[in-house]
Formats: sequence, C-alpha cells, structure tokens
Amino acid sequence: MVKKIISASLGNCVHAISIFNFLKLGEELGYETEYIGPATPVGTLVDMLRESDAEIVAVGHRLTPNVTNSLLSELKILIQKKEIRNKIYVFIGTPSTAKIATKSGLFDAIFDGYETSGDIIYFLKGHASGKPLETRSSSLIEKIYLKRPFPLIRHHFGLPSLEETIKGAKEIAEAKVLDILSIGTDQNAQEHFFHTEEMDTMLDGSGGVPIRSSEDLERIYSATRCGNYPLVRCYSGTRNLIKWAQLLKYAINNAWGAVPLCWYSQLDGRSRRPLLKAINENQEAIKWYANNNIPVEVNESHQWALRYTSDIIEVATAFIASYNAKKLGVKHYVMQYMFDTPPSITTEMDLAKMLAKIELIEAMHDEKFTSYRMVRTGLASLSPHPHIAKGQLAASITIAMSLSPHIVHVVGYSEGDHIITPKEVIESCNIAKGAINGHLFGMPNVASVPSILKRKEELIDEVSILLDAIKSLADIETKDPLTNPHILANAVEIGLLDAPFLKGNKCARGNIKTKIINGACHAVDPDTNLPLTEEERVARIKCTKCLKTNN
Repeated sequence: MVKKIISASLGNCVHAISIFNFLKLGEELGYETEYIGPATPVGTLVDMLRESDAEIVAVGHRLTPNVTNSLLSELKILIQKKEIRNKIYVFIGTPSTAKIATKSGLFDAIFDGYETSGDIIYFLKGHASGKPLETRSSSLIEKIYLKRPFPLIRHHFGLPSLEETIKGAKEIAEAKVLDILSIGTDQNAQEHFFHTEEMDTMLDGSGGVPIRSSEDLERIYSATRCGNYPLVRCYSGTRNLIKWAQLLKYAINNAWGAVPLCWYSQLDGRSRRPLLKAINENQEAIKWYANNNIPVEVNESHQWALRYTSDIIEVATAFIASYNAKKLGVKHYVMQYMFDTPPSITTEMDLAKMLAKIELIEAMHDEKFTSYRMVRTGLASLSPHPHIAKGQLAASITIAMSLSPHIVHVVGYSEGDHIITPKEVIESCNIAKGAINGHLFGMPNVASVPSILKRKEELIDEVSILLDAIKSLADIETKDPLTNPHILANAVEIGLLDAPFLKGNKCARGNIKTKIINGACHAVDPDTNLPLTEEERVARIKCTKCLKTNN
C-alpha cells in the first residue's frame, strides 16, 4: 500500500522550500505527496484532513513565533474536535518556531533546519516500517538501510570518569548528531577486565573510561536511550576476547565486534599474548561473533599503516583480514578505511590505496559475505590547533565520501590536543554532517582520476606478489595458508609483513624502510633510499635465508 503525505504552509506563511525538500525526499522513497499551498488557513487544512487518507501531515511555518503559537493552538483544538488525531504530524520550520511546535505537544517529528537529508530519510523510512523510534533500528545493517544514501555517523567517547562518561553519553544522544556511539575504555579494562588483580590503579582512566563491571556498561547504554537512540558499541578487550564479546552483547547490544588478526599481542604491547597465540585467539573471537550473527570489523590494516608500513603491505593485510573473516563465517563485515595515514601521503595516492582494498575485498562478496565501507580520518593527521583541525576534518571526510561509505567514523577535531568532551563530539559530528551533505548534493568523482587508477592497479599487482610469497611458506599439506596462524605468524617473524616502527620487537623484524615518494608510501633500499618493487623486497628476504616452510 502506497503511503501518502499531505502538506501546507500554515496561516500567513508563504515559504515552501523546506516543505518541498521534505516532499521530494518522500517521493524518492515511494510516498504519494500533495501540497495544499502557501498561506493555508488552519480551518482549510483541517477540512482537507478529514477527507484525506494521508498517513503523514507536514505543516510549515517560518514567520514570527508568537503567530506560530496561535496557529498551532488553533490547529490542535480543531484536530481534537474533529477527531483526526490518528495521523503522523510533522512540523517544518525555523529553530524559533520549532520551539513553539515542541511545546504544543502536537507533533511526532519536528524539523528546524538543523537536520540533514539523512535525518529526514531515516524518519520517512522508519515510519514506513511501522516501528517506534526506540526500536526502529536495533541492528547495524537495518540502520544502514534506513539512512541510505546518507552514511551512518560514528564517534567514540570515553572520559577518565565513569560518571562524567554516563552524563556525556546522555548529552550526545539527546543532541541526535550521531548514529553509533563507541565506548572508549581505558587500557586497564581492555587488558585486565577479567583479571582485576593485575590492574595498575595508577593507570585508571588512561585512554578512556574505567569500566570495571557489566553494570558500568549497562549504565552508559541506558543513558543513551533517549534523543535518537544511537546504536552502541565498545572497544573489544585485548585478551579474553570471547568473554568480552559475550559481555558486550548482553550489556550494550554491541552493534559490531572489532577484533584484529595479529595485534593486541606482543606485536603492539597491548597485551602479553605471544603472536601465534594471539592470532589463534583472535580467529576464535571472530568466529564467535560470526556464529552469533553479529557484524565484525577486523581492525588490521590500519594498525600496520599507523606504523608506517608500505602501501603494499597495508593493502595486503586488509585483504588477508577480510579473507579470514569470510572463511570464519562472518556474513556482515565492517571494513575500516583510514585516510591520511601516514600523514604525508597525498590525496590521490590515499584514494588509490583505498580503491585497491575495495577491489580486492569486494570481489569476495557473495550471498554469504558482504562488506560495508567505514571511512575515517587518521588521528595522527590532525593539528592540535582547533581551527586548523576543523578544516582538516572537513576536508578528509569530503575526500573519503568518494568511496560512498556506509559509515563515517568521525575523529573529533580536538583529539590532536586532548581527550574529547561531549560538546566537541557534537561539534565534530556536525562538521562531518556538513561535509557529507555537501558531497551528496553533487561532487566530481575524484576516484576516476587516471593517476589514481594507475596506482590502484600497481598496488593490486604488487599485492599479489606478496600474497604468493606468504602462501609459499606453507607445505603441500596446508590447505589455506592465508588463514593458518603458523603461516601468518611466520610471515611477520621473517619480515614479509613488516613495518619500520616494529624495530626491536621480539616477534617481528622491523627491517623494512619506507619513504613517501610521489605521494605514496614505498618500501625503499636502506642504503640508496630508492624504491623497491615487491618482487625485489621479497627476494631479499629469501636471500637472507629467513624464508622457512612450516612443518
């Protein structure tokens, strides 16, 4: 059955642009729409409502608030008198007239110009689904569908004080600026939640909120059950990952799990787990999420990028992580594309790297595996100067929108200087909305630039050489080398997977040297600083007799 919208500019108001935008979006979603006209008397509107089978009534008024008050009072009285309350009433106006509409208690939704097209689309799709706001999108995939083509907005948040975090989470939810709130926990919680005797109390609140019980998580989640009811997720632990997964599922209805493949180990020092053990346990955690039908992000490749690895290794590890997710049964896969990392990479080469990842990963799509694109600004790229950082954030998101993402992971503009406050989360999300909205209204397809496409093809060719080298570590009996923990650990240990910042790490080589050349991050000869092809780099590892088969 086709849904219908009837609308009018009320009283003496002749302004119709905002209403026409609302109706246009409704038509694109399949609604039948009717605009009665400007300066419509209240009585005329009510008489038409009595004869109309429209489910949604959109009323506009953009003039003096005291006039709005008298018009809406009259409208409310006549609606009650004529008994036509069984419709969805929407008010479209300015911030000042919207305040009057809110006080009237008549409207189911109020749009004051601060919202984006995505917010209106979400409302219209949600109404069509027949679900109340608080239950309209309890899953990530459903919420993605309801907001398309506008991406979901995600931001992380966690202050050193639990009580301040709870208060801030409520403030953010009430502001209705994001769709997903990620709880950032402190390192004590991530590593020692299930081993409190090992916590160093001097580090409480370091890096995030000090979560110490299931009740702490439940209180934060409860605080977000207002405003636009955002989805909630949380950083996974860096050990006991399955216990963490179970905890988050029941405490906050975790929107998706984020688990690395090689990290949260001795490789990065975020836990004491040896590399091989970490890979095994991380794969088991990914499988647990898959078995429980919870989307998964394998946050792997950007960890390598943050340590200044080459573009080739970054792209290869993105593919390996996604390949593992598919093989472990993940149906809905969140793939994070971190831009501006390393900070000196150029926009063209950044896009080429991302397009190479997309081509390799999305070639694996089938009825059992789908990936969703999540873009983000590189944290290390943001200036500590707030005004410069705001510009960098907007520019980064504008470029990232070239990937048509499903999720925009907003990194707050203030994070180059200090831990973010609720006010700064809200401001950063609004900056992101401005960049996103501008792009959706029409931007050139920069991802089709010849130099970008040429670099993308180069990366895909070079990645295939690295993947073949990793596979060659396996003996003939190894069925799937790219999912074999021993093979993956060996690839790290001998330097096939390597990064300069791993120098001195006991489970990695740290021998690779990288350099930005023509805007891209290349592996280079340590003596000449000239770029190495991947074939040359792999051959040098073989020549050192580090390359071993796994028996």
